[in-house]
Amino acid sequence: MNLIFDLDGTLTDPEEGIVACIRYALKRLGCAQRGEGDLAWCIGPPIRDSLARLIGSDDARLVEDAVTLYRERFAAAGLYENRVYDRIPEMLVRMTDSGYPLFVATSKVRLYAVEILRHFGLGGFFRGVYGAEMDGRLGEKPALLAHLLETERLSPADCLMIGDRRHDIAGARANGIMAIGVLYGYGSEEELRGSGADRLCRNPGDIATALAALS
Repeated sequence: MNLIFDLDGTLTDPEEGIVACIRYALKRLGCAQRGEGDLAWCIGPPIRDSLARLIGSDDARLVEDAVTLYRERFAAAGLYENRVYDRIPEMLVRMTDSGYPLFVATSKVRLYAVEILRHFGLGGFFRGVYGAEMDGRLGEKPALLAHLLETERLSPADCLMIGDRRHDIAGARANGIMAIGVLYGYGSEEELRGSGADRLCRNPGDIATALAALS
């Protein structure tokens, strides 16, 4: 079984950096008030979608300006304002020692994902890291997972997606892949069950048990 992990909310907790970069972009655009309050809902979906919703505009140029400003801060500091969830390294060691090939599939730009994994010492666990392009291509999970399957020549029946938001579960379902939802991230139990997760895990230590039940 090939295990495909989401990044944000599944392997690492990126809230500090993502929220700070969103607020930076909105402030630079003169709409700082839109960044007030809880922005945890922005973690998981493609950043263009979240910024467009916050700005409240369908002006493509304005949204791209927001994305550019977001990335300006994210590349310099935001991607390091992050932390690895407790027990993730131990879980990855266990999965690797058990012979499972591991991959990452994230809506985050691939170059940023690779750097985050390298910075936190997780890069060596994964055979491949897949993410969005700078222009937004492959930012949606269904297309990203289809690309991963084609590139790695994997059968959906031999894969399992592990993620914390409905986008992960729906992307897996769209490609005929089973999915485990993790509850320690940013998605609720209702969200993950409603999206069709095959199993739910309350902490990284539960992933092995859920995997065994699905194998």
